[in-house]
Amino acid sequence: MRLAGKVAIVTGAASGFGRGIAERYVREGARVLVADIDGDAALKAVREIGEGAIALRADVTKREDVDAMVGTAVEVLGGLDILVNNAGYTHRNQSLMLVTEDEFDRIYAVNVKSIYLTTLAVVPEMEKRGGGVIINTASTAGVRPRPGLTWYNGSKGAVITLTKSMAAELAPKHIRVNAINPVIGETGMLERFMGVADTPENRARFVSTIPLGRMSRPEDIANAAVFLAEPASEFITGVCIEVDGGRCV
Repeated sequence: MRLAGKVAIVTGAASGFGRGIAERYVREGARVLVADIDGDAALKAVREIGEGAIALRADVTKREDVDAMVGTAVEVLGGLDILVNNAGYTHRNQSLMLVTEDEFDRIYAVNVKSIYLTTLAVVPEMEKRGGGVIINTASTAGVRPRPGLTWYNGSKGAVITLTKSMAAELAPKHIRVNAINPVIGETGMLERFMGVADTPENRARFVSTIPLGRMSRPEDIANAAVFLAEPASEFITGVCIEVDGGRCV
């Protein structure tokens, strides 16, 4: 197993990409804390994932929740080797002029501030173990932005830049930092990203921009997340991998 003996936290892990990553990490031998703002959904996910996973309700925009999340991983699971900053939020696909200030603040709190808070909490614990891995879920939106998602695009551009800067600064501590850039996927936020109803016709319009001819799936993102966390990638840091079916080519 590729992650045997490792301890991981995955945020936003009750559904979508985060759920896929958590499931795959457990299959690869890791013990995983499934963190999500929806505590009931996190518990449901853990019951379905089975042994090797625990659930915790956590709002990654709040310092006290983040500290409790990391503390729980250390106390219950025995340490911390891997953090996946997967929790995310977006406004509906629409004119940049129509996004409210509250929506804007929420986007940057969940997508960007959360990385600041988790970094402050996890780095000291990873140092105790001689190093670690941080993986940030960014987006192709930060590389090749679409009109209608401007403020979300900017938040994911920030994640990409943070990933590279964190990688350079944390390398002497043997903490690797990389990002995954998914293309639009089959998750609970799909209609927000499209800005229209989730119909076969509307899906086809978005899929037509992806050379490999489909949306991303949780297992696609999980495959990349396993590779970036396992020893085989020990010399890879500061990289942002597009998992996008060729969308950014």
